[in-house]
Amino acid sequence: MSPTAADYVIVGGGTAGLVLAARLSEDPGTSVVVLEAGTDHLEDPRVNIPALWTTLFGTDADWAFTTVPQPTLGDRSINAAQGKLLGGSSAINGQTFVSASKAVVDAWSKLGNEGWTWENLQPYYKKSYTLNLPDDETCEHLGLNWVDPSVHGSSGPIQVSFPGQVQNPLVRAWTEIFKSIDYNTTLDPYSGVSIGGFSSLAAVDPQTKTRSYAASAYGHTAMQCPGVHVVTDAFVKKVLLEGARPNIRATGVEVDVKGQLITVKANKEVIITAGALNTPKLLELSGIGSKEILEKYNIPVVIDNPNVGENLQDHLMSGISFEVVDSVITGDQLLRQEPEAIQSAMQMYSEHKAGPMTIGGVQSSALMPILEFTSPDGQKAQKALFDRLLSTEPSTAFQTVVRGILETQNEPTCDMFMFLAQANLHETNTSCFVGTQLLPGNYLSLGIMQSTPFSRGHVHISSANPNDKQTIDPRYLSHPLDIEILARNLLDVERLHENEALAKYLKSPDGRRNHSDAFLTDLESAKKYLHDTLTTAYHFSGTAAMLPEDQRGVVSEKLVVHGTVNLRVCDASIFPIIPPANLMATVYAVAERAADIIKADA
Repeated sequence: MSPTAADYVIVGGGTAGLVLAARLSEDPGTSVVVLEAGTDHLEDPRVNIPALWTTLFGTDADWAFTTVPQPTLGDRSINAAQGKLLGGSSAINGQTFVSASKAVVDAWSKLGNEGWTWENLQPYYKKSYTLNLPDDETCEHLGLNWVDPSVHGSSGPIQVSFPGQVQNPLVRAWTEIFKSIDYNTTLDPYSGVSIGGFSSLAAVDPQTKTRSYAASAYGHTAMQCPGVHVVTDAFVKKVLLEGARPNIRATGVEVDVKGQLITVKANKEVIITAGALNTPKLLELSGIGSKEILEKYNIPVVIDNPNVGENLQDHLMSGISFEVVDSVITGDQLLRQEPEAIQSAMQMYSEHKAGPMTIGGVQSSALMPILEFTSPDGQKAQKALFDRLLSTEPSTAFQTVVRGILETQNEPTCDMFMFLAQANLHETNTSCFVGTQLLPGNYLSLGIMQSTPFSRGHVHISSANPNDKQTIDPRYLSHPLDIEILARNLLDVERLHENEALAKYLKSPDGRRNHSDAFLTDLESAKKYLHDTLTTAYHFSGTAAMLPEDQRGVVSEKLVVHGTVNLRVCDASIFPIIPPANLMATVYAVAERAADIIKADA
C-alpha cells in the first residue's frame, strides 16, 4: 500500500531524487516518499553491464521524448532519451563522470545565486563518490600522472574508476597526441581548472565491473531506512498548491500509482526532481508558468512566471569515424551484433569480469579551446568574430558571462573525445552517437561536444492532459556563434588523425570514413557536415533556472520556486548555464548540497 503522507515528497526517483532521499533520511524521525514513474531495474543486466548502456533506449525504461523538427539540422526531429526507471538517466547513460569547470560554477554565483561557487560546490562533488585508481601498469598506460587525490572523493556512494584496458593501444595514443601538441593535462580535470587530453573516469565499480548509479548507491541505502518509502510506477500528475504569493504552499501531489489516483500529502516540502524535460511540464500542469500558456489549456494560474520551461540547453555532438588497421580491436563487432563476438565478450565478462563488456561510453576526453584562437592574433580574430555575431542583438547578463567563459584561455569550447567504434553520423540520424547504420570493418570515432552553447530552447506542455507529451524545441544552432565554434572544433579534430601517435593505427589515406562528406577541407565543409550529422548528448538542462525571477529565474538560490515557501526543484533544470562535458557528476553534487540546504531550513 502506498503511503499517503510524508515530511518530504520527492517527485522523481532519479539521479538527484535518490540522493535527497538518502541524505534527508539521515535525520532520525524524518519521513520521505519517493515517487518514480518508472520501475526498478536493479537486477537488470542491461543497466548493470557497462557496455549495454544503449539497449534500454526506446524501451519502457526511457521516456523516449522527441524534439520538434530542427530546421538547422535538416528538419530532423531528435530522439531525446531520458531514464524512466529507478535511478533515472544515471541508469542508462554512458557512465562518464566529469565535473563542471570552476568558471561555469562561479558564473552561477555571478548571475545572482549567492553561495553557488566552485569553492562551495567542490566538497559536494567529493562527498558523492569514491575514486578507485587502477594498478601502476594501468596508471602508466592511461597517463594518470595528473591525478590529485586531494580533489577527489574517497568515501562517497558512487564508485568511479578508469575502465581502460592496457592491451588497447588507442587509449595510450590519445594522451600522446595531446602531449605532442602541448595540451597534455597537467592539472587534475576534476580540480575545475584543467584543459587538455586525459583518460576519463566512469561510474563503474572496479570490483564488480557493474554500473554504479543512483539506485544502486544512494537508493539502496535509502530503502534500508524505515522512514523512506520508494514507490515505483507512480506518475505524478500535479502538485497541489494553496495560498497566494509570496506564501504559496505545496500541500502534496496527485499521483497515479499503478492506475489508482491518490493524494500524497507533504508535511514539510514537495521536491521536484523529475529532470529538465519533465520538471517544467509538472510545474505548468500545477499552475506555475506563463499565464498565456496556462490559459490556453484552461489551467488555473497560480503563479504567472513565463520563465518556466525556457532556457533549455543541451550539448550538441558530432565527429568523424576513421577505419583502423586490422590488428586493432574495437567495439564494431558488438555494435553489429555479430553472434561470435557477443558470445565471446559475454563469456569474458561472466567468467572474469573483463573484456569489452566492462567499458561503457567514452574513455578518452580532451577539454579544448579552438586552437586557431590561442595565439595573440587568434585571440584578436576570436574577439572580432564574437563582436560581429553578438552585436546584432541586445546584450544580456547571460551572454556576457558565457562570452567571458569562452574567451578564457584555460576554458574549453568543446569536449573532444574518442569512441572505440564507428559512430552513427548520417543525415537520417535522429538518435544517438552510437552506431546503427554500420559499415564493415573496425573504426574509432573522434568526436566533439560543444561545452557552452549560446542557443537556448524551450519545453512546454502541449495540453492539460498529463499523459500527453510536452513540446520540446532545443532551437539547436539558433545562435550563429554555435556553428562557428563547432565547425572550428571539428576542423581541429580532423587534424588529430594526422598526428603520428594516432596515424599509425589508421588505414590512411585510403581507409574508409563513416560518411562521404567526412573529408573536411575548410570551414564551409565542416559546417555542412555538422548540419547533416549533429545530434544530442542528452544533456538537457536549464528549464527551471536558478536565477532571480526578474532575471529569467524559476527557483531561488535555495532551490525554492519563486512565489512559494516549500516547493523546491533539484535536478539539471536548475542550472542557469550548462556545465561543460557530462552532467551526471554535477547533478550528484548539486543534490548533495541541496540536502544540506533543506536540512538547514527544516
